[in-house]
Amino acid sequence: MGIVRSQSFKNTLYTYIGFIVGAINTLFFYTNFLSETYYGLVGYLLSTATILMPLMAFGVHNTLVKFYSSYTDVVQQQRFTFMMFLLPLAIILPVGALGIIGYEWIVELLSANNTIIAPYVWTIYVVAVALAYFEVFYAWTRVQLRSVFGNFMKEVFHRVGTMLLLITVYLEWLDVDGFIIAIVCMYVIRTLLMLLSAVLVKKPLLEFKLPSNAWPVFKYAALIIVAGSIAMLLLDVDKFMLAQYMPIENVAYYNVAVFIAMVIVVPSRAMYQITAPVTAQLLNKKQKDELADLYRRSSLTLYLISGVIFLLIVLNIKQMYLLLPSDYSQGLIVVFLISLAKLSDALIGNNNAILFNSSYYRMVLFFGLLLTVLTIALNMILIPIWGINGSALATLMAFWIYNGLKLFFIHRKYGIHPFTHSTLYATVLFIIVFVLFYFWDFSFHPVVNIVLKTILITLISVGTILKLRLSEDIQLMALHLFKRFK
Repeated sequence: MGIVRSQSFKNTLYTYIGFIVGAINTLFFYTNFLSETYYGLVGYLLSTATILMPLMAFGVHNTLVKFYSSYTDVVQQQRFTFMMFLLPLAIILPVGALGIIGYEWIVELLSANNTIIAPYVWTIYVVAVALAYFEVFYAWTRVQLRSVFGNFMKEVFHRVGTMLLLITVYLEWLDVDGFIIAIVCMYVIRTLLMLLSAVLVKKPLLEFKLPSNAWPVFKYAALIIVAGSIAMLLLDVDKFMLAQYMPIENVAYYNVAVFIAMVIVVPSRAMYQITAPVTAQLLNKKQKDELADLYRRSSLTLYLISGVIFLLIVLNIKQMYLLLPSDYSQGLIVVFLISLAKLSDALIGNNNAILFNSSYYRMVLFFGLLLTVLTIALNMILIPIWGINGSALATLMAFWIYNGLKLFFIHRKYGIHPFTHSTLYATVLFIIVFVLFYFWDFSFHPVVNIVLKTILITLISVGTILKLRLSEDIQLMALHLFKRFK
């Protein structure tokens, strides 16, 4: 866990910096510098591009991680690398051609209920391509176990860029049209910088032929396209569907709520960047005991950290919404439901990395297809009844079922699970703290309330975790931080 702990800590730091900047953007700059309609529009365009990203990437960002360490022959590895960098074009070029031919029909379809979308449909394709090749180049640095700069680009760069662009809108240097075009350019520039970083980390040596196992690699990539698309659908289909059923400003309310809840997954996202290639190596070398240990430790560490964050969010959310324009408070219940969904993601540890890099990766496709159908069906049923709360409930139900199926399958095939006695103790701790603080607030300004409750909740939760020594890795991280501070 040494390299995992070291790079995960750095990745977590950068990811939190990105989320702090993103929080300023989402909660204050977007809500005050753009109208709710245009904020909803930007959220819709970026969410739709994110849904398309796995298709455009042809699953390469996962395929590269799974197969790269399995090659012992240098020439075959170089041929594999060539295949990985070229493969996304097999989707990007045909989709682009079809998009040009059927552009008017696509515009009419997407803007049927919100005509404001029509002039900006082209940006979805450009951003999706930029996101796809960014992930490809980032995957290259990850298999070299150099994930920190890529994580900085993934989490911080575009958020700082968005902040600067929103300031230019406030200063009236840019109008909304210029802002959207500048956002597109920013994502393209980020991809080019990631390409430069990938070359500097380790210049890819390409053999312009396909590897001997090209067909198994291709089949895996094709299946991962669907599996990756499913994962993105589960994250962003709710925003896409809201725009089909409700006025687009509801996407803005939902987007703010989801962003608040997404803070919970920061540790998971940071740790995944390094646990994925490590998990792939353990699977390739058939080191089952080490895999089981990584599974348990990643689950417990993420659950403890994310559980504390969950408490800080749901116990302060009413005060947080007092700081925003009043209409955005419609997302309060959404925050709670999505937070529960994200906490379940933390609980399963590196489960996704095991499935994506194992010989059973086809099951991800099966589970994902089942859950995609369920998610879309639930959204279609619940959005007309409960609006954005219905969409959040659909997402929560989908994630719980999806994660439960993955836990059961890993246990069935490998005989391992991520839970320990400490998992139970942590759950009891979180319930006690929730009950203690949910019905109680200070009678001060919301900011003062948030600060005071955050200090108390953190001291009680973290202090108990360290006192009971629930996680060896958290103890080591705390000791490391203490030594640095001292």
